[in-house]
Parts: sequence; C-alpha cells; structure tokens
Amino acid sequence: MDPAQQSTPTITLDQRTRILLEAPVLPMLLKLAAPNMLVMLAQMSTGLVEIYFVARLGVDALAGASLVFPVLSLITAVSQGAVGGGVVATIARALGRGQQAQANQLVWYAVAIAVFFGLLTSSVILSVGPLFYRAMGAEGASLAVATTYSSMVFGGAIVIWVFNLLLAAVRGTGNLLLPVAIVCGGVLILLPLSPMLIFGLGPLPAFGIAGAAAAVLLYYAGGSLCLALYLWGGGGILRPSARPPRLTWAPFREILRVGGMSALVSATTNLTIAIITAYVGTAGVAALAGYGAGARLEFILVPLSYGIGGPAGILIGTNIGAGQGGRAGRTAWITVLLAALATEAVGLAAATWPAAWIGSFSGDPAVLAIGTTYLRTVGPFFGFFGIGYALYCVGQATGRMGWPVAGAVTRAAIAVVGGAAAIRLGANLDHLFSAVSLGMTSFGLFSLPGLFLRSAYGIRQRISAARGPNCGLHTVNLCSK
Repeated sequence: MDPAQQSTPTITLDQRTRILLEAPVLPMLLKLAAPNMLVMLAQMSTGLVEIYFVARLGVDALAGASLVFPVLSLITAVSQGAVGGGVVATIARALGRGQQAQANQLVWYAVAIAVFFGLLTSSVILSVGPLFYRAMGAEGASLAVATTYSSMVFGGAIVIWVFNLLLAAVRGTGNLLLPVAIVCGGVLILLPLSPMLIFGLGPLPAFGIAGAAAAVLLYYAGGSLCLALYLWGGGGILRPSARPPRLTWAPFREILRVGGMSALVSATTNLTIAIITAYVGTAGVAALAGYGAGARLEFILVPLSYGIGGPAGILIGTNIGAGQGGRAGRTAWITVLLAALATEAVGLAAATWPAAWIGSFSGDPAVLAIGTTYLRTVGPFFGFFGIGYALYCVGQATGRMGWPVAGAVTRAAIAVVGGAAAIRLGANLDHLFSAVSLGMTSFGLFSLPGLFLRSAYGIRQRISAARGPNCGLHTVNLCSK
C-alpha cells in the first residue's frame, strides 16, 4: 500500500453530509432553499396570527401588543438568525471535518447558551420593559396591556431561545424538512389555540391578553419538546449524550464570535427602519402610513434572502470544515447571484407597479402617493440588500463577519445621518428616501470585498498524495472539488 495512503486516517461521513460535500451546488441550494424559506415565512406568520386576534380586544390591546412585537421580533432575529447562525455554522463545520463526537457535544453548548441568554433576556426586559413602552407613548390601558403581555412572554424567554437554538442544531446537519414540519405544525396549532385562550371556549375562561402570551409560549415550548425528542431520541445525525459533557470555553467562543457579529447586523437592520420611520413621521400621518406600507415589503426581503443564504451557509460551512475551500467559494458566488436576482426582481416589480402593493393597505391618495414615491426610489436597489444579506449568511459559515458587519453599519449610518440632514435642511421625502437607497446600496457593496479577496476561504487544501481512485471523501485529506 502507498505510504501516503497509510498515513491518511479514514473517517465515516453520514449520507446527508456526503451529499452536502458532493452534490451539484445549484440544484442542492435550490432544493434546500424552498423549505428554509417556508420556515421563515411560517415563523413570521405567528406574529400576524397573534396581532389579528389581539386586535379584537380593542384599540388599547392592539396598541399595547404592537409595542411588544418589535421587541419579540428582535429577540427572535438574534436567537434564530444571529446566535442560531453561529450554532448552524459550527455544527456544519464539525460534520464536514468528520468530527461527529464534537458535533454531538455542540448541541449541549447550544442549550447552555440558550439558558444563559434566555435568563438575561427575561431579567433585562422585565426590568426596563415598562419604561421602554412608556417612552414609546403607551399609557393607561395600553401600557397595562404591553406590560402584561411583555412580562408573560419574556418571563418565559428561555423556551424561545431553546427552541431557536435547537432548531439551529438540526439545520446545521442539513435537515431542513423537520424544521418545516415543526414550525408549520406549530402555526396550525396556534391558529385555534390563540383565540381559545384569548376569548375562551365553553368551560375554558377568557384570559384576554394573558391568553395571547400563553399561546406564544406554548408554541415555543411544544416545538422545543419536539426538537429535544428528535435530537436525544436518536432521530437524526446528531447523537447528544443524555447528560451534559464537561463544557469548555473554546466552542462557546466559536459560536458566540459569529453570533455576536451577526447580532450587529440584525440590530442595525431593525434600528435603521425604526429611525427612518421616526423621520418620516415628522411629515404627518399620511407620510407615516405610506412609508410603513412600503417598508413592509422590506421585511419580505429577509425571509427571501435568508431562504437562499441560510442553506448556503450550511453548504459552505460543511465544505470549509472538509477543506473544500474552492467549492465553498463557488457556493458563495452562486448564493450572492441568486439572492441578488430574487430581491431585485421584487424591487423592480414594486417600483413598476407600486399601487398594487400600497393599495392593499390603503386607498387614501396621499398614502398611495408617498408609498409610490418610496417604492420607486428604493425598490430598484433591493438587489443590494439581497447581496448584503446573502454575504451575511456566508460570513456566518466562514466565521468571517467583518465585511458584512461593515456593510450593515455603513447602511445604518448613511440612512440615519443622511435622513437627519435631509430633515434639517428642509428637504422633501424624496431626498430622505434617496438616503435610504444609498444606505441599502452600501450594505451590498461593503459586504463584497471579502468574497473578492477570498480571505474567508483561505483553507489549506490538504490533498492526498494519491490522486487516483483512493482520493475521495472517505479520507480526512479531501480532494479539491
């Protein structure tokens, strides 16, 4: 036997990981994108379901709950997309390296992180939540609703974090069908459960806003239980031990380094929209309504971009773990192209037929006019958002978040500073929306250098000396793809 072959230890890769390392990139990416996008849309719908039923309790209930939903959306974005992205990437890289035991242990690290941040979330929001809601204009009955709803939902923040990080662990293996089943199944249960707890049914009393909060927590708790049964029941690739292992700092650092940087992107994205909303509000209620209707379309860009970028992160992380930097780089380019085309198509359609979108929210002429101006000014630049967000997902997989974070921070700075300057100079909304467009463009452009420089793919390709039939995925030293 060739000495080079003798020095190369063999590893065993599960079938799903082997597919991620061998299958043609574009078909695999499209196959994974569909269920991932469905999960994103289904999770977004949980908030819409809640707000629909809460609105039946009256204006005060709607106003109070509406102040809590952005906070819940931010916590979801940070736990699922940011820290969860770190879990996905770390598990994918471990599986790509063939380190099954390490991947198994990472599930416990995800649980530990979820418990810590769940307790931190509860303590912070329970302490400052009422002050925040009061500062946002809530008072009297609306403040009471916001405080009650917030206290119950975030008092159980641990189950929100556990759900999202266990979901991330499953996704890190390339399994995106189970998340679809659990999330969509949970939404179907939430549809009857929420009104039952809010309004009562038969002997079940009406709990009002407390019932809405209970329904949300039951959704997350039930999903967490299903994920735990799957992971610890041996239903998938990962086989975490029944008892937690001795935890060390290095895996925490690997997950949180990516998660912390990713949280900056999520925070600046939400902060930018919130501040621009405040700027537009100075022009009156019609302007606020028109911008709000147009900006809602931006929220669709997130599941669309993450629907493509999330699976790409799994593919890239697995291939980088396996030493296949070239294949990982090609996957990144394909991802950026797909995300740019998809989001730009949405933007161009919105700019061409703005009334079709704005008119679904309001028929008021002033609202239609301002919403149309916004979509025609910003819509053509939606493709840059797709580029930036796709590279955010790529950065999670490679562990290099510097360029995407720079793009997100620059976007926020341009939109916020440019918008403030437009207001101070007495410029009209066209100039404010132009600042938003420029900021969105910077998000995409500032994220690109890392891909051009290939700094995130500088993995030394340790290619086996034997390039014949024995050079394959059964060895640690993987062949270049």
